[in-house]
Amino acid sequence: MSMSSLSSSIADLRKSYERAELSEDASHAEPLAQFEQWLGEAIAGELPEPNAMTLATVGGDLRPSTRVVLIKGYDPRGIVWYSNYDSRKGHELAGNPYAALQFHWVELERVVRIEGLVQKASAEESDAYYASRPLDSRIGAWASPQSQVIAGRGVLVANAARYGAQFMLQPPRPPHWGGFRLVPDAWEFWQGRKSRLHDRLRYRREDETWVRERLAP
Repeated sequence: MSMSSLSSSIADLRKSYERAELSEDASHAEPLAQFEQWLGEAIAGELPEPNAMTLATVGGDLRPSTRVVLIKGYDPRGIVWYSNYDSRKGHELAGNPYAALQFHWVELERVVRIEGLVQKASAEESDAYYASRPLDSRIGAWASPQSQVIAGRGVLVANAARYGAQFMLQPPRPPHWGGFRLVPDAWEFWQGRKSRLHDRLRYRREDETWVRERLAP
């Protein structure tokens, strides 16, 4: 297939969204409760990687970047994931702590967007989660200089062998690895609907309360 024919076929793709609806009356007053309901339904539906979310950050050069990370916790304080603090996202968040998250549950025709300020999780939280990981993942946190240029995969294998021999079964949490928490100030819940008249409910923080409002699709 040529590039022009592929481009044309992409433009012709169509889907009618008819699985569910999202109304003000049926939604929760608090966005965290609405998120918990939808996440629970995605997990119960056995969707592939329902915990995967896209993280968007902006660097000092004002260029945005995205990557997929996995949610590892949520509560009224925010949404938590873990990563290398020396990675590209870590450096960008150190310079600009505002970020956005997006969940896309294709099978349910749903999207959740979350925006807010990102903070590092406490050392105690990071220690506890790190200790719960499989041994090879704990060694991997030491072995990978995330986002840095390396000569080849052999560098990672050699690093893993070296740190495995050094730490054996008890590797400590690397100082450059730990949790991030996004503290939301805005949520959006998108439910696909027929004729492209999708449901979009936004929750925005106003003083100490959440204001729920409908956005045009």
